[in-house]
Amino acid sequence: MATYYGTYGQKVQYLASDPSDPQIGQVWYNYTSATLKVRSATTTGTWASGGNMNQGVARAGQCGTQTAGLIAFGGNNPTPGTTAEKYDGTTWTNSGTAPTNKYGVAGAGTQTVALFFGGQIPPGGESPTQTNSFDGSTFSNLGTLPAGAIDPAGVGTQTAALMIGGNSQPGPFLNTTISFDGTSWTSLGGTLNTTRSFMGSAGIQTSALVFGGNTAPGYVASSESWNGTSWTNTPSLNTIRVAPTGGGTSTAALSSGGGLPPDSSSLASATELYNGTSWSNNPNGLSTPQGFAFGGVFGTQTAGIIAGGNGPGGFTATTQEFTGPGVAQTKTVTVS
Repeated sequence: MATYYGTYGQKVQYLASDPSDPQIGQVWYNYTSATLKVRSATTTGTWASGGNMNQGVARAGQCGTQTAGLIAFGGNNPTPGTTAEKYDGTTWTNSGTAPTNKYGVAGAGTQTVALFFGGQIPPGGESPTQTNSFDGSTFSNLGTLPAGAIDPAGVGTQTAALMIGGNSQPGPFLNTTISFDGTSWTSLGGTLNTTRSFMGSAGIQTSALVFGGNTAPGYVASSESWNGTSWTNTPSLNTIRVAPTGGGTSTAALSSGGGLPPDSSSLASATELYNGTSWSNNPNGLSTPQGFAFGGVFGTQTAGIIAGGNGPGGFTATTQEFTGPGVAQTKTVTVS
């Protein structure tokens, strides 16, 4: 019969405090707290409540990570605002004022080196072409889009970004792929196989993924990957949805929330994980359904986040944080 000593080559340690860097499978006894502990890994992803935003907004640009996130260009609640908010994993802080009131914006980059593009200005629905950078406190104009787009997908960094799809005003849905090099935008030859807006997105400029969205005649579950040159159809989401939140990479992506057909009046709580080959349903969905909190790659597959958007009662300031499967955790061994 296998023993702990035979497997790990050491006895269970007797320690005054938990080790600073325990390994998966390690067992120790903490005599200060009189508890037996083991380092294991999560088997399924779970959602937990985070700090609320200062104002609930939908269709705002977003980027960053679960502990260093950024949402800017106000979204709509019910009209666009200009406040940017930064998240430190606990608290949202107002941080700078965007130069234009608009919504339907895409974002790329990090909390302190960000890029925002696309969007719509009310009341006439104008889709401006300006691009804005953010340095952690101040917005600046940075380059001009070849053409405006409303509710496109965004991936990448401030100096290597993509704007994907969206819709024009007035005009149809778009299938375009446009790249940014830190100074100027270039229209690329690769076009989406499914023309759409309101997509979730993951990845970087040379390796991206988009999924879900809105197209004629309705919402889709289809997913596509980008290799730097062209788009290829990949397996579809299990749940058709519009405006899901996206995070992670093109081979380790997270999709959560969004609006459900036929008219997005119902919101999704389903959470799905992509491994580069297929989408799988995570057993645990959002604690509260949430949609239209999209606008760029936000978080990772194992440390995801959804903030703002629409909730069951309308615009929401709620933040929910995802801990994905495979994340190390310390557990206390109990006898039941």
